[in-house]
Amino acid sequence: MKPRRQLWILATALGLIGWSVSALRHHWLQSNAYDLGLFDQWVWLISQGLPPISSMEHVHVLADHGAWLLYSFSSFYKLLPSVQWLLAGQALALSLTAIPIWWLAKQAGVSRKGRWLACGLWWLQPVVFNTLLFDVHPETWVMPAFAWALWAERADRPRLWLALLLLMLGARDGLVLVIGGMGLDLAWRRRWRWSASAAGLAAGWLLLLSCWLYPWLRDGDGPKAAARMFSHLSGGPMQILQNLDWSGGVQYLLLLSLPCLWLWRRQSLPTLLIGMPLVLVNLLSASASYRTLIHHYSLPLAVVAVMAAIDGGLAAGRLRRGPDWALIWATVCWLALAKPWFFFGPYPQRLPSLGSTQEAIALIQQDDAVLTTSYLVPHLSQRSTISFPKRSSSHTLDKSPWTALLLNPEDPGWGSKRSVQRDLLNQASDRNWSCQRWSSGLTLCQQPAVEPPSRPGNAPGGSG
Repeated sequence: MKPRRQLWILATALGLIGWSVSALRHHWLQSNAYDLGLFDQWVWLISQGLPPISSMEHVHVLADHGAWLLYSFSSFYKLLPSVQWLLAGQALALSLTAIPIWWLAKQAGVSRKGRWLACGLWWLQPVVFNTLLFDVHPETWVMPAFAWALWAERADRPRLWLALLLLMLGARDGLVLVIGGMGLDLAWRRRWRWSASAAGLAAGWLLLLSCWLYPWLRDGDGPKAAARMFSHLSGGPMQILQNLDWSGGVQYLLLLSLPCLWLWRRQSLPTLLIGMPLVLVNLLSASASYRTLIHHYSLPLAVVAVMAAIDGGLAAGRLRRGPDWALIWATVCWLALAKPWFFFGPYPQRLPSLGSTQEAIALIQQDDAVLTTSYLVPHLSQRSTISFPKRSSSHTLDKSPWTALLLNPEDPGWGSKRSVQRDLLNQASDRNWSCQRWSSGLTLCQQPAVEPPSRPGNAPGGSG
């Protein structure tokens, strides 16, 4: 069998395995409202021809991160509305990113064994596996486009390169940082026109979103993510330096670099510039989640790390020792930093309540407006109105849209707390809602059906 065919078969098989793993996590009630439930509701609304405005955030899908790529998934939902489309698309995209990485390695003159190593380095990146398990995020779908764009730029294919960059921008506004980093790499190599094109595209898209699209869809408000991320960077220079997470930043950089660090050389420096803007934003962010290998914020940096290894130690004649040690080291890093062990620890914790949860979900009608726990939102998000009771908000059933509560104060889930859910269930009981409780603590309360007013001719004792 030819290596290319072997590569496609292996990448597809790993993608299917990744899909089964993420689907199992979802089945075990470990997915969440943010972000699987959020994206599932948006895509379902689009497929139904309804305004794609989240009932959890009250935000239009394009006002979130400008992710117009989500519209493409609505055609699959028209065939069969299922969250599995999102999970499968993410798993296959992450695995198939190895295909353009193979092309990049071949383009750089890497031997056949070195090309397999480059693909293995991608598959063994801890942040790739962890992102696979961290619900769904549209930027995962364009990682093959990112690697392909690097190939197109080096092959002097400007039209293909620009098309791939536009595709990347359709997944998440934050990818302007990656495209801006590509501009830095191109400027280092004195490819001024290409550099200006990348920088201009990134700046133009950012201005379009912040000055037109976001204010238009948010009633005049601009992007809010930047304000949340950098709210701590106020005051004088010394105060800003004191507010930075220095220890967390150093640890983040070390863990991010470990799988490929020993393969980087001086020739890797221009490629590493691609990740500089994203790394800088992650280091300056107020949220520590940007500086971990658990979340998706560092996923593009995995492509940069592997590409830097290709330009460095894997390039023809530069790998002093055999590639086996590099693969062994990457495997050790994966075992230490990836999360397969979660399937033997926290993930099975809700299995005892799985049967009762499925029974309760079956009792909820399609037209119900549901307030439930965050980990049940992705199982009920294909409806117009759904949310979860946040601990930071006040909740009352008076003049609320909710017709069904599916809550578990014993396991309130992310972003909620026991007292909030108990209060809501007490309110439902006081209003004579029909409530059913299971031994796990899960409780379903449904609003009594309102009978339509009878016609005068059909009233009891009427003349007929």
